[in-house]
Amino acid sequence: MCDTMQTPGRTTCQQTPSLRKGRRFTMVRTSKFRHVFGQAVKADQCYDDIRISQMTWDSNFCSVNPKFVAMIVEASGGGAFIVLPLGKTGRIDMSQPTVCGHTGPVLDIEWCPHNDNVIASGSEDCSVMIWEIPEGGLTQPLKEPVVKLEGHSKRVGILSWHPTAHNVLMSAGCDNVVILWNVVRGEAAVRIDTLHTDLIYSACWNRDGTRILTSCKDKKLRLLDPRKGTVIAEKEKPHEGSRPVRAVFVSDGKILTTGFSRMSERQVALWDLNSFQEALTLQELDTSSGVLLPFYDPDTSIVYLCGKGDSSIRYFEVTDEAPYVHYLSMYSSKESQKGMGYMPKRGLEINKCEIARFYKLHERKCEPVVMTVPRKSDLFQEDLYPDTIGPEPSVEADDWFAGKDGKPILMSLKDGFVATTKKECKSIKSLLTIPTASSDHRHGNGMVRPRNTPDAQALQSELKALRQMVEDLTKRVSDLESKS
Repeated sequence: MCDTMQTPGRTTCQQTPSLRKGRRFTMVRTSKFRHVFGQAVKADQCYDDIRISQMTWDSNFCSVNPKFVAMIVEASGGGAFIVLPLGKTGRIDMSQPTVCGHTGPVLDIEWCPHNDNVIASGSEDCSVMIWEIPEGGLTQPLKEPVVKLEGHSKRVGILSWHPTAHNVLMSAGCDNVVILWNVVRGEAAVRIDTLHTDLIYSACWNRDGTRILTSCKDKKLRLLDPRKGTVIAEKEKPHEGSRPVRAVFVSDGKILTTGFSRMSERQVALWDLNSFQEALTLQELDTSSGVLLPFYDPDTSIVYLCGKGDSSIRYFEVTDEAPYVHYLSMYSSKESQKGMGYMPKRGLEINKCEIARFYKLHERKCEPVVMTVPRKSDLFQEDLYPDTIGPEPSVEADDWFAGKDGKPILMSLKDGFVATTKKECKSIKSLLTIPTASSDHRHGNGMVRPRNTPDAQALQSELKALRQMVEDLTKRVSDLESKS
């Protein structure tokens, strides 16, 4: 029973004490990320009039870092991608220079985590190329890479830099081969060519780069030792469907996969490497044909699922409590996405409680989407921003291939990100001759010489003025002390 109370424009129902006492309440799981919301930026902060590639390949088509955003675009007579400084928003001129050294369409691009000016690209022409983008962006088409890596016999569709070792790059091609490159020497250091019997769908590193996880068309997940090229663990049919499976490492030795059921329902599952045979949880999401691309944030334990062709981004929190993968919310928009870029944590706006930023590719533009935790305080939110992976590598390529591991070097976001000494992409054995037009800033062995940029000159002038000010104040204090 209930007592009905009427107020202007509203009717409420109060339960009698006897019913109220026996009522069962459903507890809501406590989480500081329960109210995270996504919001697209204003139109003048988007990148317009960009002809995004029409290739039917399930890669991100976009890569972003705190300096630049790169997008694979349509190109005639080969493959190309465009690189823009983050601040260069609005309408992009048709004459904007591109990186256009490939002879076939570009399938994947990825920025080096240890140098914000270096990016790798993989193409249908079977090659991997390493490029150095000048400060401020391109002023003319870039056709000559710093290093060209050749070793695949079919198109290269997956690239991933090592998270802690400098100048170590992983590539996977349609020849079912995974290659680990020593970019410094321009050579294939490890070649894994006997394990995968069919097309490789995804390949990624764990947090410290001591393991590789691959998913394959032969319906197997494989956990690999990267230097030995051997299988440590294997899982057959993580998802029953025949469509592509994606897999990423999450915290505490767990793996998250996205795939399809036999009825083509999209699924997300969580696996424990210690008991790989049974999933900790397997959830069905919807029925759609788009492959779900997972982006995992180890600082917040949130995984974002972005489907190609979808118009939404779902996000979940991964915890140690059943059902382990907890749905948080979903960002929805009207237009579908052709690709997605994910900003590293050090490139976010900390003062606005921004915990993730995506760069959503439309057919003719790129639209940033910001994920925010609503907080009233203007102070630094330590619970949202633990120390995160910084740009400094912990080991060099030669040492890593020799057997030395390195833990990620963490940095604090409390005072914002301040760039340290820039790590250069040095090439001992460049596979392409560096053009003479670039000789003003390169040594004969392909090493990049630091440029005397206007920013550096301005900093030097400011430092000189500050030193003079300190000297004047010191002299003034001495004069006052002598008079007293």
